[in-house]
Amino acid sequence: MTSTPSAETAVRVVADTRRFFVTAALLFLGSAALTMSWCASMSAMPGMDMPGGWTMSMAWMRMPGQSWAGAAATFIGMWSVMMFAMMLPAVAPALWRHRRAAHGAVLPIALGYFGVWILTGAGAFPIGIALAEAEMRLPMLSGAVPLASGVLVVIAGALQLSPWKSRQLACCRGPVVRGCDLRAAPRSAWRDGIRLGLRCFGCCAPMTAVLFVAGVMDLRAMALVTAAITAERIAPHGQRVAQVTGWAMIFAGSIYLAGAAGL
Repeated sequence: MTSTPSAETAVRVVADTRRFFVTAALLFLGSAALTMSWCASMSAMPGMDMPGGWTMSMAWMRMPGQSWAGAAATFIGMWSVMMFAMMLPAVAPALWRHRRAAHGAVLPIALGYFGVWILTGAGAFPIGIALAEAEMRLPMLSGAVPLASGVLVVIAGALQLSPWKSRQLACCRGPVVRGCDLRAAPRSAWRDGIRLGLRCFGCCAPMTAVLFVAGVMDLRAMALVTAAITAERIAPHGQRVAQVTGWAMIFAGSIYLAGAAGL
């Protein structure tokens, strides 16, 4: 008995789906392993104790004999691999939807999407370096960092609960949502990737801010943020996940504020 065309198509779709997600899983495991290796090497080097009772990460310092260009390249490289590991689980379904719509043209949209995150790291590095320099020169500013960090976490949690976050998340979760349509034409895939990356950056901004507060190379913070972002994107009730995450951030920020105030 010969297979019908519809049955053959279904078999091809299943095989293609399996290959796609197996490849994505292998890329995730490789980038996660490299990120953990980098984080382990960074944690082996003690940070700088700062006025206010906090420690500055080595991510914002140059290694002995290292140029600023070398330090920037190292940070952006680490950031790129870290973001690939953190965002791939959440964005893989969207990439798969585009692959199905564009008949295989997934690489351009992936390059556009992750290019946005790489540029985010490139922009964050000089800002982080400038803040680190100011904090080392001004003890009063350094002493205010714990309080400012707590406030930032509380604000980030409040944003998680806002209608703005709901709109961003609905756009990122939906296959075809007005203002976030994944076009099928391969030639527009790169622009679609940039559009999706910008929308994703806006949606993830509160948790990305918390990651910077907790430590940009802190494995525990990375794991928690990755789990929260992935759950709110692909869980059946993603909006509820975002709200639970928001309340947890407000609670954690309040505890942080209490500690900074000496309560």
